[in-house]
Amino acid sequence: MHLRRLVIIAIATLAFATACSKVDHPANAPSAPSSAPAASPTIDPFASPRAMFKKDCAQCHGDTGEGKTAVIDGKKIKAPTLRSGHAVEHSDEDFTKQIAKGGDGMPAFEKKMSATEIADMIKFIRKVFQAK
Repeated sequence: MHLRRLVIIAIATLAFATACSKVDHPANAPSAPSSAPAASPTIDPFASPRAMFKKDCAQCHGDTGEGKTAVIDGKKIKAPTLRSGHAVEHSDEDFTKQIAKGGDGMPAFEKKMSATEIADMIKFIRKVFQAK
């Protein structure tokens, strides 16, 4: 009789354990999607002037504004650095005039860039190359 009880208890325990293993428990269930919003990518406030600089300015001023010698329309031009020296001392008005009207070997950009684009370019130069 005692043996029969042990066998019944063992079978019942085994059956119970088997049944429980088939039930999805929170620990075994796949995780639900998080309700927290996904991190949005950081927007580059200088994306547009960065692209304009690469297209229109880097040929002479270098990719990082360090300045370099370039050949424009068959003329050899030594473009100054935008990182130090006179460029740092220029007022925004001086920069605006230089970019718009050109001069000293620099072409005029007033027909290629709007006043807003020129202002954005100056902000880009100040922040990225001059860390202001």
